[in-house]
Amino acid sequence: MNTLFGRIKKLSQKFSGLLFGHLSKDIGIDLGTANTLIYVQGKGIVINEPSVVAVNNRTGQILAIGKEAKRMVGKTPSHIVATRPLVDGVVSDFDVTEQMLKYFIDKVHKESFSILPRPRVLIGIPSGVTEVEKRAVIDAAINAGAREAYLIDEPMAASIGARLPVTEAGGNMIVDIGGGTSEIAVISLGGIVAARSLRTAGDEMNEDIVRYMRDEFNLLIGERTAEDVKITVGSAYPQKTELHMKVRGRDLVTGLPKEVVVTDEHIRDAMSRSIRIIVNTVKTIIEETPPELLADIMQQGIVLAGGGGLTRGLDKLIANETKMPVMKMEDPLTAVVRGTGIVLEDLENLRDVLIENDQGAPLR
Repeated sequence: MNTLFGRIKKLSQKFSGLLFGHLSKDIGIDLGTANTLIYVQGKGIVINEPSVVAVNNRTGQILAIGKEAKRMVGKTPSHIVATRPLVDGVVSDFDVTEQMLKYFIDKVHKESFSILPRPRVLIGIPSGVTEVEKRAVIDAAINAGAREAYLIDEPMAASIGARLPVTEAGGNMIVDIGGGTSEIAVISLGGIVAARSLRTAGDEMNEDIVRYMRDEFNLLIGERTAEDVKITVGSAYPQKTELHMKVRGRDLVTGLPKEVVVTDEHIRDAMSRSIRIIVNTVKTIIEETPPELLADIMQQGIVLAGGGGLTRGLDKLIANETKMPVMKMEDPLTAVVRGTGIVLEDLENLRDVLIENDQGAPLR
């Protein structure tokens, strides 16, 4: 009788797998410092929300995640903190990151995991993170509800998202400037030949603008205002037409509200230090690239991705400095998450691009 029940149980499990297997959609995640984007197999990009979590420090309760939490930044009482659980592209608060991932995974995979198979998850991470940091991301994804979790280097995912021929024997160069990190890499035959991961990126540019406004105009502004200024009038190269905008903040001398007008030249001066670091690192990677691959890159050019890739004139500046063609990819903000989606759709053939563990198997 027990044997019969055992067979029935196995058949039931097998039938459940066949019945519900197609309902469990694999998920690709661009776990960024500024924004988290999620790709669902067969549906495309379904979530693009800020990587911000609002926490009540008195109770430890999470009050809001994503867009709702970002609206609270700079506007909360002392016991409520709207924070980013990722700093420079890596997990700084494991528990909050796990809660954020669980919220997003549940949002796109609403069916109960007790009935349907949990999804496989592929996460893009900066190329320079440590083994401990990689394991933290994997553990957070598994604890958040993933059946299996894989990792892929962000520059690799961005290159795949830009439809570069990364698996062929040719040089591909990508400059992915995100919120917390800038990833610069040369890729060939499904592997990274030379790469740097900088902690100089969009957030650092915002801080440069805050510092500049304080030093030059005695004006105190917040991070959100600095980002608005960067998007509206920021540039890396002189513009044909002058851009300007009004900026409001607190006068550091009187303590009263104050409004000043800034131009693209002001903000270009403010961001020049961060821009120079990125450009110099691009030149360093070019110096480290084998000549044969360099010839390929000179032919097809350097590709800019990430939100920072939208900076006005950055392509012209890098082109002038490197004497190589530079192009902005279409929709650079979603490059990494689109790359994870392409890999998930053809995981068996693209398994070699995943990050490996010490035994040579994909890290999971």
